[in-house]
Amino acid sequence: MTPDRVAILDWSAANTPRRGKDSIWLGREDGTTQNLPTRQAAFDACAALIDDTLTEGKTLLIGADFPFAYPVGFARALTGRDDPLAIWDWLARHLQDGPDNRSNRFALGDAINARLPGTGPFWFNATREDLAHLPRKGRTRDGHGFAEHRLCDGQAKGAQSPWKLGGAGSVGSQALTGIPMLQRLRAAFPGQIAVWPFEPLTRPVILAEVFPSLLAAEVTARIAPGLVKDQVQVRALAQALAALPSLAPLLETGPDTGPDTVPDSRIREEGWILGLGHEDLLRAALRTVWPLRAG
Repeated sequence: MTPDRVAILDWSAANTPRRGKDSIWLGREDGTTQNLPTRQAAFDACAALIDDTLTEGKTLLIGADFPFAYPVGFARALTGRDDPLAIWDWLARHLQDGPDNRSNRFALGDAINARLPGTGPFWFNATREDLAHLPRKGRTRDGHGFAEHRLCDGQAKGAQSPWKLGGAGSVGSQALTGIPMLQRLRAAFPGQIAVWPFEPLTRPVILAEVFPSLLAAEVTARIAPGLVKDQVQVRALAQALAALPSLAPLLETGPDTGPDTVPDSRIREEGWILGLGHEDLLRAALRTVWPLRAG
């Protein structure tokens, strides 16, 4: 499977509109990038891209840089089902996220923790308000019963815990704000979007979790004056994925964890990072479309 178009989203859970470093960037397979100041602007850009793709009868891969799921057991604890897409629906119904980027993500983490045993699993209350069920420090959590990382997080250098809602690498907040946006896209285009690796890839649009840091060295080497890291990494990953002869090795090959095969059920519940374990393929593909200048 080779999509006609590829778009990569570098996400932000910021509470105010933001541009430049640590904001939302959308990179395309043609080398273009957009800096989107709000999550609503990101939704609008993605919806327009999907609409154009469907109108032209083409296919599209959208990669988003935040966790698509949580460690084993969380889906059932929160929703009563093992399906991670049930979490997507639950979060979309409970997240409040305005056009000015102001969200209730910390209150949402507190509310989720209140439904679960023990203290946690979400942590890092970055607000001035004391939230009864959202600890400020991770070490004060206890008895919630969930692993700190998913299997893929443990194999991706630099990946953070999906429970962490604040501070550097706060992908927990990115997931709480990003998943509802993707769920809104699914609702806006019913029957047109498949979420990998949770659904069969029989639809024209695929959503997949990505981690641009898989190409960290290649991104660093391509940062030029006037460009920011986030901008370069979405362009690099979009172009690398689009340049592959086929996505099949990335989509269909299970993760290599040594002598034992990872149960498909775990991948279907926790998700996986597209390209993890296939970094050499991505590096080689990137060199064909964005070579480094000698000297």
